[in-house]
Amino acid sequence: MDPKAVKSDLVLILDFGSQYTHLITRRIRSLSVFSLCISGTSPLSSITSLNPKVLILSGGPHSVHADDSPSFADGFVEWAQSNGVFVLGICYGLHLLVQRLGGEVRVGEKQEYGRMEIEVEKSCGIFGGKKVGDRQVVWMSHGDEAATLPNGFEVVARSQQGAVAAVEDKDRRFYGLQYHPEVTHSPEGMETLRSFLFEVCGVNAGWKMEDVMDEEIKVINNMVGSDDHVICALSGGVDSTVAATLVHRAIGDRLHCIFVDNGLLRYKERERVMETFERDLHLPVTCVDATEQFLSKLKGVVDPELKRKIIGKEFICVFDAFAKELENNLGKKPAFLVQGTLYPDVIESCPPPGTGRTHSHTIKSHHNVGGLPKDMKLKLIEPLKLLFKDEVRQLGRILTVPYSFLKRHPFPGPGLAVRVLGDVTEDNALDTLRQVDEIFIQSIKDAGIYDSIWQAFAVFLPVKSVGVQGDQRTHSHVVALRAVTSQDGMTADWYVFIALHCFALRDWCNVYVPHLSQLYTVTSICSNVSFKLEILGRRLLVFYSIDSNMYHFEREFLDDVVQKICNNVRGVNRVALDITSKPPSTIEWE
Repeated sequence: MDPKAVKSDLVLILDFGSQYTHLITRRIRSLSVFSLCISGTSPLSSITSLNPKVLILSGGPHSVHADDSPSFADGFVEWAQSNGVFVLGICYGLHLLVQRLGGEVRVGEKQEYGRMEIEVEKSCGIFGGKKVGDRQVVWMSHGDEAATLPNGFEVVARSQQGAVAAVEDKDRRFYGLQYHPEVTHSPEGMETLRSFLFEVCGVNAGWKMEDVMDEEIKVINNMVGSDDHVICALSGGVDSTVAATLVHRAIGDRLHCIFVDNGLLRYKERERVMETFERDLHLPVTCVDATEQFLSKLKGVVDPELKRKIIGKEFICVFDAFAKELENNLGKKPAFLVQGTLYPDVIESCPPPGTGRTHSHTIKSHHNVGGLPKDMKLKLIEPLKLLFKDEVRQLGRILTVPYSFLKRHPFPGPGLAVRVLGDVTEDNALDTLRQVDEIFIQSIKDAGIYDSIWQAFAVFLPVKSVGVQGDQRTHSHVVALRAVTSQDGMTADWYVFIALHCFALRDWCNVYVPHLSQLYTVTSICSNVSFKLEILGRRLLVFYSIDSNMYHFEREFLDDVVQKICNNVRGVNRVALDITSKPPSTIEWE
């Protein structure tokens, strides 16, 4: 996707390592404005080549006083000024602007973390229609603060402790926020971003998924020659299915799809997926059974990173062999490989999404990004690599991909290898996990809650526990169940089932739900809800909690699932439930 070809103004985010950086990207795209994220230390040429209208400097864990703290390239300020580019610094980004423009940043006398109230001191477009004296609650996370502002800057808002919370230099188009507007803990943050982009910067909300489709088809046609053939790795998931459909629309029958059974698939996955490909997508798909090839290479391997790299390499070996077979049949060897790589895959595999990044950590090497061998012979086509999962589903709807594909939960490319902790070839782990997972997922479907869950699956643990089955002592395997909700896979909460929809309070109350990290509007009363009121400045905060049987899987549901697993899956006598969010965990266990 060429950002310059997208029919809207580009908002470019320079990432300085904040855990919230990619939330900024998501929030801006939700406003129908195209945004991209690159390393904060990217060369100036990388920034200017994208020709952004707006630049956002993200937060980060560093202090500008540290010798190794990251910074934007020399000449950045001068280039932004001379080209009329709007710049917004958030938290660490604000500190960079202040320091590099001649102001002073120092360690705050009182550090500010968590919810904090700020008060507007100057009417400013970044706060929309807010007036002097208006207050709002925001999410702070900083130890340093702007002590002396550069010439031309004015304070727009301060925290209740007196720290600078928002600044502007209207003439030079420089703005700054000390807090994080992109997180849900800043309930008016989206309005602030909307005001900044549309009222201050004059950005047009013209980015549409139809534009992405049209642009990607052009890119594919320019990349692939008129007589070139392309291989597509189909897994049966949303990403590869949408990618294949998009490429097929661009080049037609010169696309050759391959489905690889690597021995790491779910229960009857091969049969179900192949049937769906033929019945619903009408794509020519060749199924290759490479079970022995993959499992023999994985025998004895317990390190998850090594698993991913081995699997990535073996996939490429299968694709190369398939390409050679096609060459014999077609008289020309395919030169390209299509993959359904997503933006989160690129981000987590690091260095995301550009090169030379040194201030963020690799979370895990995705088999189709960090796991790819350097000597692979096929050139990659990755039409979805700048999209998030929900955007891919939106693109799939435009491409008329059947709903049965679009609603499927994500399934990792390495398959069950990253859901079996330890050696996947020992203790009949794969077969055991398949049975457990099938019971869990089918129970979720039977309960009618499959579509409200982002991802659900079982995990095989490398431990055994003592149990009593049939009045006899057993020493059997432990499995874990996991279900999460998410929008894009970058962050996730463990699945919360709320059977309660309305509560009674006045609409002027702000209601925060700390355990859900979401903002809710409360509109009617229920006896099963307990309330806690707190006063913060002039704002009344209402915290509520719901009876335990109302905000997760119902007890009867879990009882039924556990009984089915322990009664029907030989060798399992204990089931655990994973209720960890992302962060601190990842969605998958490995």
